[in-house]
Amino acid sequence: MKNSITLFLGLAFFVVSLSCEAQTKSENLEWHTDMDEAIKISHKKNKPLMLFFTGSDWCGWCIRLQKEVFFKPEFEAWAKKNVVLVELDFPRRKKLSEKLRQQNASLQQTFQVQGYPTIYFVEAEKTGEGRVNLNSLGKAGYMKGGPSVWIANANTFLKK
Repeated sequence: MKNSITLFLGLAFFVVSLSCEAQTKSENLEWHTDMDEAIKISHKKNKPLMLFFTGSDWCGWCIRLQKEVFFKPEFEAWAKKNVVLVELDFPRRKKLSEKLRQQNASLQQTFQVQGYPTIYFVEAEKTGEGRVNLNSLGKAGYMKGGPSVWIANANTFLKK
């Protein structure tokens, strides 16, 4: 009896650890959290920014979008070719640095984000005064149908 309980607990721990691993970001994509750095990369690579407003540790639709779209090879290939990825997180359990928290809150207010997941495609345009304007190309969220449906919708916002 003791061995079967130990075996059961071992298997349960293994399954939970696999589940947690599946919820982490794809190792093949680089998600930026620092907007200033992401803007520099956007200009260097001449790609728009994809701003992903999320509640990473509590938002069910955000987690579902990641599992059904963002963690798929089709999305990874598309993202590498077309956008600079930026995660703007609003977690409940995980602590963010004060600088990151303020940056995310400011962008949330700028784009008037009221629900998650919300994705904005933007171009960062430098002004003569050395400031940056974020010009919205379009807005998306969760869409049923997997990566092909999501990507087809996203492509409508990007200049092709």
